Amino acid sequence: MQVKLLDPDAEESIARWNEFVYSSADASFFHRAEWQTIIRSVFRHPTYFLYAENNGDIVGILPLAHVNSYLFGNSLVSLPFAVYGGVASAQPEAIAILEQEAQLLARRLNVDHLEFRNIAPRHTDWPTQDLYVTFRKEILPNVDSNMQAIPRKQRAMVRKGINNGLKSTVDNNTDRFFKLFADNVHRHGTPALPKRYFDTLLEIFGKDCEVLTVTTPDGLPLSSVLSFYFRDEVLPYYAGDDEAARQFAANDFKYWELMRQSCERGLKVFDYGRSKKGTGPYSFKKNWGFEPEPLHYEYCLYKRASIPQNNPSNAKYKLFIEAWRRLPIGIANSLGPLIVRNLG
Repeated sequence: MQVKLLDPDAEESIARWNEFVYSSADASFFHRAEWQTIIRSVFRHPTYFLYAENNGDIVGILPLAHVNSYLFGNSLVSLPFAVYGGVASAQPEAIAILEQEAQLLARRLNVDHLEFRNIAPRHTDWPTQDLYVTFRKEILPNVDSNMQAIPRKQRAMVRKGINNGLKSTVDNNTDRFFKLFADNVHRHGTPALPKRYFDTLLEIFGKDCEVLTVTTPDGLPLSSVLSFYFRDEVLPYYAGDDEAARQFAANDFKYWELMRQSCERGLKVFDYGRSKKGTGPYSFKKNWGFEPEPLHYEYCLYKRASIPQNNPSNAKYKLFIEAWRRLPIGIANSLGPLIVRNLG
């Protein structure tokens, strides 16, 4: 068994990597080879997409990116900007050899820490980030069953959106989405990812990446979501809402429309994605009848005494968040990508 480095320009190797991703029960959308191009071209982070090969067959993969920031530290991560990561393999030997290679690489790069964003625990002796959970639920075979499966109070909000005459449209670009997304995160005091990133996602992932926008009957954009499609799953991943969305129940209608359309496509799993415990999005997803599942983000520390806390829940960012909210939106959108590229 050998460990090799994926060449981002080798089409045959990329095809073999993705063929493994779609066949591996341990792999996710974020293990796809295209993330190497996105992370390199948009965020300028070096990447190391490792794979284990045995008798010419890929038997395990580990996508990694090196994020080196003066403000937020020096790390090797699988994978920044992703909910899920770590080794994807069914073979213990492949898992061991890939993680060993990752630790050797981390030492060569002189990073502060190595991070695996695992769904299942792998290293009980490593420090773990007990902050995030994910929400996943089966999509039932028919539309009416999915509506009835939504708890009563939340179902009433969906019906309110329907009664308000809201409409949903699949956009062929990110223009309306980005305006809503950037305004939304600005109101929360956090930097926005660059529009170029979302444009690149649509371009590279094609039909596996989609923007759905909800409008009033006369066409005013209220809410939008960018989703990924992987095997038989839909993953609503980035979202934004206008301040007026709440009075129209546009956010509830948006996710119902995505669920309804996914049901009609024959998809089986609605992956509501990651949320921090105790936050509004966490409560919102629970109100939809989804149960939280812990995520096991595991850290190997080299030059740190504790795991990093680079998130808005960290009290030391309180003043920054308040100041960011006061910035004009144009300035925030210009400065934001310089900051958020290192947060991942």
